[in-house]
Amino acid sequence: MGILGIDPGTLKMGYGLVDGGSNPRADDYGVISLPRTMPLEQRLYQLHTHILNLIAIFHPTAVAVEEPFLGKGDRHFPGPAMAVGQAQAAVFIGAASQGIPIFKYAPAQVKLAVADYGAASKEQMREIIAATLGLDEIPDSDAADALSVGLCHLIHEQANVALERIITPGQER
Repeated sequence: MGILGIDPGTLKMGYGLVDGGSNPRADDYGVISLPRTMPLEQRLYQLHTHILNLIAIFHPTAVAVEEPFLGKGDRHFPGPAMAVGQAQAAVFIGAASQGIPIFKYAPAQVKLAVADYGAASKEQMREIIAATLGLDEIPDSDAADALSVGLCHLIHEQANVALERIITPGQER
C-alpha cells in the first residue's frame, strides 16, 4: 500500500511515498521547488505535471494531502492560505484524473497520528519521521511534512482495517 503524501505549496511542494504495514518505510521523498519569478499559472501547471509524474512512477493507492493551516494573521492576510489551496487543487486534479483516492488531513490530525501529540513542533516531527521510517538523515521540513501526512493516512487505514475486523457482523470469534 503506497501512499503519496503531499505538503502543498506554490513555491515548495513536499512529497513522500510511504509504504509498509506494521513496519512503515519511505520509498522516496523530496521537495519540488519552483522560482518565485515564474508566473503562478505556470507554477501550478508544473506542480500538476510533477504530481502526474510521481503517480506514473510510484502507482500509489492513495494520495494524502495536508490541509492549509490558518493562523490568526491569515484571517486578515489570506494570500498564503489561498496559494496553498491553489497548489492543493493542482494535486487534487492530478490524482482525480488518474482515479486515485484523495484524503485530506489537518496539521493537528497529522501530528496526533504520527507523534501522538497534536501540538508537536516541526523539529520534533522531522525527528519522529526520520526515526519511524528508518531514514539515515532528517528530511527537509517540506519533505518531512509530506512523509508525515502519508504516514498519518497509513496509520488511519490500518486502524480502519483493525476496526472492521472487530466489528464485522457474522464473523465467528
